[in-house]
Amino acid sequence: MTPPPITLLTDFGTADGYVAEMKGVLSTLAPTVPLLDLSHDIPPQDITAARLALARCWRRFPVGTVHLVVVDPGVGTSRAALAVASEGRFLVGPDNGVLSPALFALDAQVVQLVVPESASPTFHGRDVFAPTAARLATGTPLDELGERLLHPVRLRTPAPRRDANGALHGEVLTIDRFGNAITNLMPAPGAHPHHVTVGMHALRVVRTYADAESGEAVALVGSSGWLELAVRDGHAAASLGLRRGDRVEAR
Repeated sequence: MTPPPITLLTDFGTADGYVAEMKGVLSTLAPTVPLLDLSHDIPPQDITAARLALARCWRRFPVGTVHLVVVDPGVGTSRAALAVASEGRFLVGPDNGVLSPALFALDAQVVQLVVPESASPTFHGRDVFAPTAARLATGTPLDELGERLLHPVRLRTPAPRRDANGALHGEVLTIDRFGNAITNLMPAPGAHPHHVTVGMHALRVVRTYADAESGEAVALVGSSGWLELAVRDGHAAASLGLRRGDRVEAR
């Protein structure tokens, strides 16, 4: 049987050789383990974007998968390096909140890795995290990798609030590559909003992108369950001037 994979999620892009160096380490230390790319297009140093990308997919991989996450603006500083066991999967990465989706699970266990003196202070992805991911993928128990850490950095998605009139107030969490603005509003099943506003724009609520007219700005519930703001055949963030943190209201 093919073993569960090691996945890679980084902000390295593919123009340089950073991802290839990590894959070289992984292939040397865990030659029979498949390597799968989640994304290398996270905006540079964008911990929030990486956290949200990880949240969408980490549970969708089989038990035993190792998720290697390197979005690490604090590399070489005193920030801890982590290995995590959570819901049957493993995660490896910096202690900056990027691994938060797995850290909130009730069974999450976390150890702090020892950073070798030989590790480059600018590339822990290659010298610390990749070797650790390979060891986990080849059967090394979590507790052999370091000492337990009780209080890793955990970042939560901001919670919406409901006002006295029943309206929900949320915000734009991130912008995807299509220009859709993903919000922190998650309607309950069967309780889709009928009126959504962002800034000076009032948006019609639709079921799918194809229900909008070309160029029309609309709101809809996306595949992740979050309310999205989109423009049919266009780029909502550019058309509506949206940025992360912009306020959104749904009734």
